Amino acid sequence: MTDPRLGLTVTHRRYVPYSHAHYAGDLVDGAYALGLFGDVATEVCIRTDGDEGLFASYSDVQFRAPMRAGDVLEVVATVTRVGNRSRTIDFECRVVCRGRPDLGASAAEVLAEPVVAVSATGTVVVPPPAPGAVPGGL
Repeated sequence: MTDPRLGLTVTHRRYVPYSHAHYAGDLVDGAYALGLFGDVATEVCIRTDGDEGLFASYSDVQFRAPMRAGDVLEVVATVTRVGNRSRTIDFECRVVCRGRPDLGASAAEVLAEPVVAVSATGTVVVPPPAPGAVPGGL
């Protein structure tokens, strides 16, 4: 029997404010995406196990494309492995909208195809379930 938590996907979207730009060209550091991965992992743990869980480690992080202030990021987390107390999650941070300062101070566009900016695989841990508890309501 397949665990119903396997394959669960949670998506968050976030506008990147200009206050988060750290580098020339309004670039945002890659750690910004890692913070978003932590947020979406928390929701995954709540949904799968009824607990916020703890982020234990990353086994892979790939910085693939720039993130800029003015972007709208879509962060997707998918459960790929369910252990007794650990969960492996694949993450993607995609740019779905981008500012267009070349067209005007507040111009922006929805990208025809999202751009994968950061991908990662991580492990979260959750406490053992209470006796008789139904994990995350699944």
